[in-house]
Amino acid sequence: MAPRSLVLTAAVLLSCGALFSAFVPVPLAAKSLSSSAPALGQLPTAALSAALLVTPSLAHAATEGSAVWIPALSAVGAGFAIGLAAIGSGVGQGIASGRCIDGISRQPEVADDLRGVLLLSLAFMESLTIYGLVIALVLLFANPLIK
Repeated sequence: MAPRSLVLTAAVLLSCGALFSAFVPVPLAAKSLSSSAPALGQLPTAALSAALLVTPSLAHAATEGSAVWIPALSAVGAGFAIGLAAIGSGVGQGIASGRCIDGISRQPEVADDLRGVLLLSLAFMESLTIYGLVIALVLLFANPLIK
């Protein structure tokens, strides 16, 4: 195995361990007054931050034998881009529609004004989802990191 593969494997395992420890409560040991060591909760966060800072530079320095990392990470990034854009837009559109229906039910005489504002705001929210789709397509098909 190449040294870079070992480093990337260690970084992924370390970040998974930090993520797992963030969601699973760990019993805390009794705090001693004389200890100057950092708290247990700070170490995984620091390790995760270091792994996240190092991983892009390792992926960008691809050689002939390891050129699979950039397309693979680009596919993951594209998935996150479209997924987060769709989730954010869906939640925003649901909240806006619900508030519009509440406003119309309280004051039916302003239904036409609220409906127009709602449709305009829904169009703007959907444009953000389209931007996420464009970013995903650029990462998949016109990636500037691939030579």
